Amino acid sequence: MLTHVVFFKLKDRSPESIQATVDVLENMDGKIPVLKYIEVGTDVLHSERSYDIALITKFDSLEDLSVYDNHPIHVEVKAHMKQVLDGTSVCVDFVS
Repeated sequence: MLTHVVFFKLKDRSPESIQATVDVLENMDGKIPVLKYIEVGTDVLHSERSYDIALITKFDSLEDLSVYDNHPIHVEVKAHMKQVLDGTSVCVDFVS
């Protein structure tokens, strides 16, 4: 199993904006066959070093992660993220 963790910091850090992006991310659930698990969480500390949203996804293989990355639904999510992100996201991929 491959775990893919991504952290996002948004331009607009209002609760409404964060929730709108959470909804976009959660919308992938059940729509991309290679996506075996998805969890979306929002930051509760709001410290200077905090990110706003964490996305945790799981795949059977690196190949499946690549399929996910190019899936039309995920491509739409990436387009949304490009508009709302304050800079770039950070991620970690590891075998779990």
